[in-house]
Amino acid sequence: MYAQLVETGVKRLRSLEEMGPEERAFQERVDAGIRIEPKDWMPEAYRKTLIRQISQHAHSEIVGMLPEGNWITRAPTLKRKAILLAKVQDEAGHGLYLYSAAETLNVSRDQMFADLHSGKAKYSSIFNYPTLTWADIGAIGWLVDGSAIINQIPICRCSYGPYARAMVRICKEESFHQRQGFDIMRELCRGTAAQKAMAQDALNRWWWPSIMMHGPRDEASTNSAQSMQWKIKLFSNDELRQKFIDQTVPQAEYLGLTLPDPKLRWNEALEHYDYGEPDWEEFWSVLNGNGPCNRERLRARVKAYEEGEWVREAALAHAAKQAARKAAKVA
Repeated sequence: MYAQLVETGVKRLRSLEEMGPEERAFQERVDAGIRIEPKDWMPEAYRKTLIRQISQHAHSEIVGMLPEGNWITRAPTLKRKAILLAKVQDEAGHGLYLYSAAETLNVSRDQMFADLHSGKAKYSSIFNYPTLTWADIGAIGWLVDGSAIINQIPICRCSYGPYARAMVRICKEESFHQRQGFDIMRELCRGTAAQKAMAQDALNRWWWPSIMMHGPRDEASTNSAQSMQWKIKLFSNDELRQKFIDQTVPQAEYLGLTLPDPKLRWNEALEHYDYGEPDWEEFWSVLNGNGPCNRERLRARVKAYEEGEWVREAALAHAAKQAARKAAKVA
């Protein structure tokens, strides 16, 4: 697959012979599986690619709190409220880990926030869809977090040390989130006919956006080839998408739910599921700011940032006061 990406990529990847001495030494280190750390020399394009990917990942964790936070007060039982509250709190922690990892690349958190609020920085398009029923919370945990795990587990082995290490804990917590969502769907499917119908409706609405979470087709991805050469990315979009589908179809069958893809069928020769083509026009439209909740999500983030300014100022003033006291004691 890597060879195919090299052939079809928008930009031809350079061989070691075409690189300068520093870049060649860097690539040889990556090829040998040696982690790159913040103080190591790295190509500027590598640094910028990491900033784009890690900040986008961090933004997705933070924006992803919004559709689920909408249901904390409306969860059906106290137990479900507590579980969902813990999950949303986890997502906030994931965002903080990732912003910290991105800061090691000489970009400030304020700059990352400014890029998000202006629309310059992207986040996962999946979070621009509304959560209409309680079953949507189950579908998000099962499908969205399940898709995220497929994407994120390989990052634990990526070439940039701070990013790889941050992902270890994140992936462990995401696995619990996926189980939480599946448990909600299982309870609904074991309930009344209306509850199972609610679960099926949520699956119908979230299936295709979850499929598109893995990004565009390989031939339409402008960054995959270079990211794979640098080992920021270890598998192509289509490989990750296929793995997610193969993993999820048996789970849907266990629940007694029907996946909304008439072309979905087991391919005996290739030993995986064939599937239909997602609506890529919808994917690009949502990614470019035209989804059902794009503007609502950005307004919520900007409002939270502006209303939290006094907290940031107070924290900085307290830190400065503590530093001054420490300096006075030393003197």
